[in-house]
Amino acid sequence: MATAYNQKDKNIRLTWIYLTGFLIFVIGIGWTFAQAYGNSLILYGAVVFAVIMNFISYWWSDKIVLKMSGAHRLKENDGPEAREIYRLVENLAITAGIPTPKIYLIQDSALNAFATGRNPEHAVVAMTTGIVQRLEKRELQGVLAHEMSHIGNRDILLGTVVTVLVGFISILADMFRHSMFFGSRDNDNNNGIFVIIGLVLSILAPISAMLIQLAISRKREFLADSSGALLTRYPEGLASALEKISADPQPLRRVSRATAHMFIANPFKGKKMMQLMSTHPPIQERIKRLREMGI
Repeated sequence: MATAYNQKDKNIRLTWIYLTGFLIFVIGIGWTFAQAYGNSLILYGAVVFAVIMNFISYWWSDKIVLKMSGAHRLKENDGPEAREIYRLVENLAITAGIPTPKIYLIQDSALNAFATGRNPEHAVVAMTTGIVQRLEKRELQGVLAHEMSHIGNRDILLGTVVTVLVGFISILADMFRHSMFFGSRDNDNNNGIFVIIGLVLSILAPISAMLIQLAISRKREFLADSSGALLTRYPEGLASALEKISADPQPLRRVSRATAHMFIANPFKGKKMMQLMSTHPPIQERIKRLREMGI
């Protein structure tokens, strides 16, 4: 599976680039705040905040995502169904040459799944109860192989870090806009330019973060599809699973724009605006590519 995981080094580099970019962005926002309010303590606070958030993003972002999704650990002794899932995951992990990831379940009838973690040694595969109950074994195997490919390619760290950073960039932007409109501040003309700069940044930053999220996610889904098909040597399993996921009208109950890109398919169903800005490539195109692989 060496060729399937040729994006690993690139994704690791991208992760550090985004962490560095977030550090620079928050310090820049802090400097703008400090200039607008004439208080240098704001800049020092921004530096401390950025460092802490980078630390949290690297070490605990997977736990944050699992908590946001309402996922709970599945244990092998939870019953026959749990043991069967464990056998599938263990066999795929052995074939892929990676440690067996922890398995989590999301109590939701929708069909979806995702992988997270900072590296293969600390990886997690999470899936909804709906996808476990409603897919055939070969289809579920295809979905799990797709998620295993995300783990092997180090997509999991990149995707999880982006989730946390995009979320906090949006929060910071909202805080800045709120403080500009409703907070008390010195209206000195010398500070006016920094207020304007801050407002522009607060509008553009979330948009830029979202566009980066879209670009990363769409590319990595195609790669994980092909890598997963190579892992099982049965592209039709994943193709059939994607057809069922696409046809399912049930949206996930606990999902946000920040976490949407991590799932195997767009978790927003029947929401036109959410689908327009989907972090996933068209599912019919993914199915078409899988069926043209000729394995």
